[in-house]
Amino acid sequence: MIPIKTPKKLIEVALPLDAINAAAAREKSIRHGHPSTLHLWWARRPLAAARAVIFAQMVNDPGYERHLGRGVNKEKASLERERLFKIIEELVLWENTNNEEVLERARAEIRRSWRETCALNRNHPQAAELFNPDKLPAFHDPFAGGGAIPLEAQRLGLESHASDLNPVAVTINKAMIEIPPRFAGRKPVGPLPKGEKQTLLMEDWPGARGLAEDVRRYGAWMRAEAEQRVGHLYPKITVTAEMAAERSDLKPLVGQSLTVIAWLWARTVRSPNPAFSHVEVPLASTFVLSSKAGKEAYVQPVVDGDRYRFTVKVGTPPESAKNGTKLSRGANFRCLMSDTPIEPRYIKAEGIAGRMCAKLMAIVAEGARGRVYLSPIAEHEQRAASAQPAWRPETQLPDDPRNFWTLNYGLSKFGDLFTSRQLVALTTFSDLVQEAIEKCRQDALAAGIADDGAGLDGGGSGATAYAQAVGVYLGLIASKATMFINSLSRWRAGEGKTAPAFGRQAIAMVWDFADVNPFAGAGGDFQGVVDGGAKALAA
Repeated sequence: MIPIKTPKKLIEVALPLDAINAAAAREKSIRHGHPSTLHLWWARRPLAAARAVIFAQMVNDPGYERHLGRGVNKEKASLERERLFKIIEELVLWENTNNEEVLERARAEIRRSWRETCALNRNHPQAAELFNPDKLPAFHDPFAGGGAIPLEAQRLGLESHASDLNPVAVTINKAMIEIPPRFAGRKPVGPLPKGEKQTLLMEDWPGARGLAEDVRRYGAWMRAEAEQRVGHLYPKITVTAEMAAERSDLKPLVGQSLTVIAWLWARTVRSPNPAFSHVEVPLASTFVLSSKAGKEAYVQPVVDGDRYRFTVKVGTPPESAKNGTKLSRGANFRCLMSDTPIEPRYIKAEGIAGRMCAKLMAIVAEGARGRVYLSPIAEHEQRAASAQPAWRPETQLPDDPRNFWTLNYGLSKFGDLFTSRQLVALTTFSDLVQEAIEKCRQDALAAGIADDGAGLDGGGSGATAYAQAVGVYLGLIASKATMFINSLSRWRAGEGKTAPAFGRQAIAMVWDFADVNPFAGAGGDFQGVVDGGAKALAA
């Protein structure tokens, strides 16, 4: 067997690690246009590092002995190595992710090294098959995960192939690597969202920008259509004189209807104290709504006999508000009515018995000068309770209490992680994906795109396949929206916004949660998820 001659690669000798590390660290703070915003995936690899490593793996080190026994001038090799380092230092910058001039210099070096390798192996019996100087070797990643490595291989000019065992990872990789080249250069076919003006008719749509624009347009259509269908479940709140009687900050807002950003709920169980066993008491980890300087707000429970209600106050929260009804770490709380300790085993038993409920604690609305925190009103609680989902996921969560903490508290099915209102909204968005695909197909036909009858999985590139391609991204967007539209999202008092469910690589138990309004134009709004996905695709 004739051995293959493999020149020593740049990665085996040296790398400009400081530049790579700095670019990779900076990339963590970049969200708009980053592929990671398309959909959540664990352990994302920095694009900068992937790009640099692939380049250094493909490019020959200048110092290897090219002519059988002849040494290489070390000084010359060092200068050449520095030149390659300069390419890497430019290559890893986020601003150069799609800089064709920088990318083409990198591709040229890869092609040059490959031709050199082919020349070394020209006498190999399989040279025609394995060492074609005009065709770069293909890149294969069998466990591609979030797809950073095969994506960057494609960007550097290699034919990229990615696979994974997880269907979410497979879909992400198809969306980032396989689909965009098939529809590159296409103009968008969808109508502009209502209220937007037409741009230049001869606008250029290089790469996947046309496809990304259609994802944005049909995503906007989905949001508008969903609001028409289920928007009544997400009412505005009108500030009344009664509300402002004890809140001077509300007086300028009397009579105004404010858009609700989120409804803040606390889970409840029946009091373990026999005297109040008929009362569902809150399990609140905090009563603080806003800790921003000058904009502090908190919930103040008012106990009246065997009843209680929540009121919202502004100003510096008292020390007692910081921990709500929580006594210590874990599921350790106190009864709001009697101060009786509520032990974890009692809460678990109540949850498993199906007796864990939720009570509206506060309403967060959008005012002219920022967030407005309001006391709960019965109408809004009743509106949420009126939602009747036509479908509820009955699939059991994995039997893994270490990573799925909700199991211990009776939330054992996927459907248990959502309120009825949230299920109605998410089902509506999911149904609209299919409707958007058909709408896109009709619009594509009207725009003159022929229908070859083949779908996306059949290698098609006509109207049907294009509409299905748009549907892939809309499906990912609808899926990503569940990160906010669930009963495990927290309210961040320090930032005045909702934190998505996955604060860690686990399904953690959340005692007081933020029920976001997907039509509010704030964090968790469906259009925000759409725009993020479209920008990631366009980039």
